[in-house]
Amino acid sequence: MGRGGKKGTVTPRELNPSPRLKRGPKMGKRRKMKRKKKKTDMEELKKEVVLDDHKLTLEELSTKYSVDLMMGLSPERAQEILKKNGPNALTPPPTTPEWVKFCRQLFGGFSILLWIGAILCFLAYGIQVHYKEDSTKDNLYLGMVLAIVVMITGCFSYYQEAKSSKIMESFRNMVPQQALVIRAGEKMQINVEDVVVGDLVEVKGGDRIPADLRLISTQGCKVDNSSLTGESEPQTRSPDFTHENPLETRNICFFSTNCVEGTARGIVIATGDSTVMGRIATLTSGLVVGKTPIAAEIEHFIQLITGVAVFLGVSFFVLSLILGYGWLEAVIFLIGIIVANVPEGLLATVTVCLTLTAKRMARKNCLVKNLEAVETLGSTSTICSDKTGTLTQNRMTVAHMWFDKTIYEADTSEEQTGKTFAKGSTTWFILARIAALCNRADFKPNQETLPIAKRATTGDASESALLKFIEQSYSSVKEMREQNPKVAEIPFNSTNKYQMSIHLQEDGSQAHVLMMKGAPERILEFCSTYLLKGKEYPMDDEMKKNFQNAYLELGGLGERVLGFCFLNLPSTFSKGFRFNTDEINFPMENLCFVGLISMIDPPRAAVPDAVGKCRSAGIKVIMVTGDHPITAKAIAKGVGIISEGTETTEDMAARLQVPVSQTNPREAKAIVVHGSDLKDMTSEQLDEILKNHTEIVFARTSPQQKLIIVEGCQRQGAVVAVTGDGVNDSPALKKADIGIAMGISGSDVSKQAADMILLDDNFASIVTGVEEGRLIFDNLKKSIAYTLTSNIPEITPFLLFIILSIPLPLGTITILCIDLGTDMVPAISLAYESAESDIMKRAPRNPKIDNLVNNRLIGMAYGQIGMIQALAGFFTYFVILAENGFKPIDLLGIRLNWEDRFFNDLEDSYGQQWGASLGGPLRWFLPGPFLLHLDASKPS
Repeated sequence: MGRGGKKGTVTPRELNPSPRLKRGPKMGKRRKMKRKKKKTDMEELKKEVVLDDHKLTLEELSTKYSVDLMMGLSPERAQEILKKNGPNALTPPPTTPEWVKFCRQLFGGFSILLWIGAILCFLAYGIQVHYKEDSTKDNLYLGMVLAIVVMITGCFSYYQEAKSSKIMESFRNMVPQQALVIRAGEKMQINVEDVVVGDLVEVKGGDRIPADLRLISTQGCKVDNSSLTGESEPQTRSPDFTHENPLETRNICFFSTNCVEGTARGIVIATGDSTVMGRIATLTSGLVVGKTPIAAEIEHFIQLITGVAVFLGVSFFVLSLILGYGWLEAVIFLIGIIVANVPEGLLATVTVCLTLTAKRMARKNCLVKNLEAVETLGSTSTICSDKTGTLTQNRMTVAHMWFDKTIYEADTSEEQTGKTFAKGSTTWFILARIAALCNRADFKPNQETLPIAKRATTGDASESALLKFIEQSYSSVKEMREQNPKVAEIPFNSTNKYQMSIHLQEDGSQAHVLMMKGAPERILEFCSTYLLKGKEYPMDDEMKKNFQNAYLELGGLGERVLGFCFLNLPSTFSKGFRFNTDEINFPMENLCFVGLISMIDPPRAAVPDAVGKCRSAGIKVIMVTGDHPITAKAIAKGVGIISEGTETTEDMAARLQVPVSQTNPREAKAIVVHGSDLKDMTSEQLDEILKNHTEIVFARTSPQQKLIIVEGCQRQGAVVAVTGDGVNDSPALKKADIGIAMGISGSDVSKQAADMILLDDNFASIVTGVEEGRLIFDNLKKSIAYTLTSNIPEITPFLLFIILSIPLPLGTITILCIDLGTDMVPAISLAYESAESDIMKRAPRNPKIDNLVNNRLIGMAYGQIGMIQALAGFFTYFVILAENGFKPIDLLGIRLNWEDRFFNDLEDSYGQQWGASLGGPLRWFLPGPFLLHLDASKPS
């Protein structure tokens, strides 16, 4: 294509070559600048989101975006901004055409060695045909077979990896299609692509947020930010500035997150690639991914084999010339020796071995998208794991209760068989009734046959946890609600921090009961009495102290704590009374405090054992979560990421009763790093933490920080595996040596960015994958060693054929029979070898030292087993020829006469003369026994 012109045309600039020469350095400079700019852009994207719109007052916001907060933009102004900024859409990155991907499979890695072998064979055949009329077609057949092998394995590998990266498509699926905007005071439904900065947008429950919004008014609005921040519970939104961090404040809604309930109005502050989601999409698709460990190993292997082949080829080329062979024959010998060193069946063996392991891993809930990732998992030395859904069950569960001044433990196991506690206490009956009735969660219909713990619910995570717990531990919530119908309610909101409901009492003397739950300190403010073993007592300082201790203990375990209280309303509030929840017309003070219930997303049962296995296998497990540090630390201790008896700096400070600043962080084996601290750290400080602490938890992290943590681990020389399920995890998943997405809870984006998908979302499956990865490395080593042992018995007949001028013991066709026939099946069968007993007790292999093919393996395959096979083959060769009249000493120098089809008086050791008609069958028979003895002497 002409530069600066249309296809097929030549511009005046191209007719004159001199300006092009002058532009050369400039073009190089421009390219360098482009690369530098791209690198700078990527570094910018890795930084935290810088926003100040959430801090602005409404007047300042109106001035900044030149918009009327009631009327919105005018249609004309909106069109101007659309022309200037472009559509509100994510820019797709340059994609790799399918034919390029196919060519990479066909010509990349090990395939290139076989192609070189095939080309050399065709070259040798061409030279022979040109200079000899009666040349054999052995080299032609060998070249054709090599080309066919590469094509078949290339097609197979391409087919296996056809489900290649579609990251941007996944991001596009998350983009809403329509948006409700207010322009010139009129509400209008427009395409999301037409939304511009400054637009006044209205969203309601069920909508997807069309752009990054600064909220100006809300009514009970909650958004699901889980795809962006990893927080599983819906987050309340309000027009108030509540946090410095734009990701934490309540007055910002983010592009492509979901509004789950309520309504809100906001001003668009960013569109398309400028949004927080757009930045993550650009960062994910722009990341450069390094070579997988197995790809690096195969490259190392190719260099070794090529080095050996070229060394032998050149040595015998020089030797041939010294021995008096012509240059033509010497070149044929050179090509022959190089090709003989190429293990023709190895590419197919490696591909099939990896595929078999991938299928075996799929049966164990590890779905591998990229064949090379099979081995990468086995090389992993650091796992950066997300918390929610991977280490935990991804469902809030009641963990503890505090009533009658005692803490009781609930059952948090996945089966929830139910631990016993003081179920006979009257206080428990009342606590259970409040938890069931002052609760908006409900079971979805037609699930009666399922265990209670597995039933799907409507309502938020905490209320669903209470619903399931009461259903299991007390009685049917449905029946309770039927007997005590709800007549009034104040839903939970972030201002009040409580939820109140009034119920009719069918079985009591008083008509109504008021029930309340919420933040413990807020609930205590409403109470003047407390319940102890079914009896009311006035609230006193001792009770308040007990309450404070229990609250701190449960909160310190990383659990979400709720307080519960009630009030039997006076008889004046009889059946039929109209309760007004806007203008309160009923008492809401002097309530009776009942107790506390705390909830947590509990660890999966198999995780502590899996973390223990990782530790014994020398793998460092780091928790990287968007959750609160206290919760993260509690779960880390529960699953063994922070082992028993290990202290963090905070624990040391508490023990020594000194401020945290006075402790030496290096003395603490474990550390919990807050995202706000990580934000201000340099790369060197992060490296220091990763180097000096063996047990690490990163909490309240942003998507960019997850990526920075992964890069930090890679700087330490670690092979990093990352687990994640949200859009926020996708940059880290892409950058990791192996990204592992969740199959059940994972977003499409995370699944596309990852190399492997956990079908059961269970961390324990990763450990199984690590074991399989280590096993395939061991087995590939055995397969390669087995295959390489044939090289010496294949090369030595050719070398003795040149040096001693004896009849050729092994032809090209026989070599192919060995490499693609008798060797391949046993080599593949080694993929089924079971693991060594210490496979998960060894430290992860060091990719720099522990290679797939090392000098020791080459030495054993070539110098030991290969030599034994060659001796076995030659023993048979000499025995057969001796039986037919040719003693070994008489074979020297007879090559030319032996191969001449017109030479009919070849004399053997006993004076017999052999003609072409007698010697021909012997010639064809010789390679067979050589091959059989070569295979018989292979290690079984």
